[in-house]
Amino acid sequence: MNHFISRSLLMVLLLSCSFNTAIAQSAKRTPISQPLISSIYTADPSAHVFNGKIYIYNSHDINADIPENDNGDHFAMRDYHVLSMDSIGGKVTDNGVALDTKDIAWAGRQLWAPDAAYKNGTYYLYFPLKDKQDIFRIGVASSKNPIGPFKAEPTPIEGSYSIDPCVFKDKDGSYYLYFGGIWGGQLQRWNNGIYDSTTQLRKPGELAVLPKIAKLSADMKSFAEEVKEVLIVDEKGKPFYEASNDKRFFEGPWMHMYKGKYYFSYSTGDTHNICYAIGNNPYGPFTYKGIILKPVDGWTNHESIVEIKGKWYIFYHDVQLSGKTHLRNVKVTELKYRKDGSIIPIDAYK
Repeated sequence: MNHFISRSLLMVLLLSCSFNTAIAQSAKRTPISQPLISSIYTADPSAHVFNGKIYIYNSHDINADIPENDNGDHFAMRDYHVLSMDSIGGKVTDNGVALDTKDIAWAGRQLWAPDAAYKNGTYYLYFPLKDKQDIFRIGVASSKNPIGPFKAEPTPIEGSYSIDPCVFKDKDGSYYLYFGGIWGGQLQRWNNGIYDSTTQLRKPGELAVLPKIAKLSADMKSFAEEVKEVLIVDEKGKPFYEASNDKRFFEGPWMHMYKGKYYFSYSTGDTHNICYAIGNNPYGPFTYKGIILKPVDGWTNHESIVEIKGKWYIFYHDVQLSGKTHLRNVKVTELKYRKDGSIIPIDAYK
């Protein structure tokens, strides 16, 4: 009897295992787009069209054998590679090292998500990097070539802090820098321009931390004004609390214009959405409208939205190549608007 029971139990376990395996296989998602490049790991894409060609300024992920933690110490990137392509779906070129921490005088560690801009014959690369006191600042480097090499200024931008710079050119020719990221990005540690390493993350009943904006000076290397908060509100005009972590800002700010409106997009971080809010000027306030991109495989996501030859595209990343949160790969897919200007949400998997 005991032998019979043991065999029966074994059969049940085998069938259960097979059933669970089948479920897991059926639940495996098929990506709607493939990595743009597989020779290196890339993330945090900021895409731009310069002189009719597409350039992607992204993080260069490496495996530094650092244990994973909530502060992101395992994201130990040390340089940037600029990718380029003539058209969506065309050949992607890795143009080699554009900027390395060893060439940045004030460098500490962790060269995170960058962005770039062009003005008067010069290309500017904006980058977050921890200084020698382990505090994130934002630096700027310049080049006459969109792929670099870029030469970094000897000091970070005065008054800058945190991560994820996004530079936006307005219709009047003015340039603005958006930035900020909580948790490992340290944004929650800043209050009125003062850094406090002991500051804790906001609690659910407290107002959410807001991203920042500052107009850039004519030289593109400094702020022309004091840093301001970017207010994101719900449909009733009320700011979000930390409890609304499926809608509130976490990191990855990006700005683009569509039919005269300003579209501010960002990542919600721990709930993994890419969301957007709409406003009437670069400073906001921006009214939350919904999700652009649903969660991808991996912990982070980071977007840029660009019009290319009459169509709109969103560049983003997931972990298809590695399966590891800190070794990511950049992708792109088409983005579409409804007639009312709202964005049709995208699922990155079939």
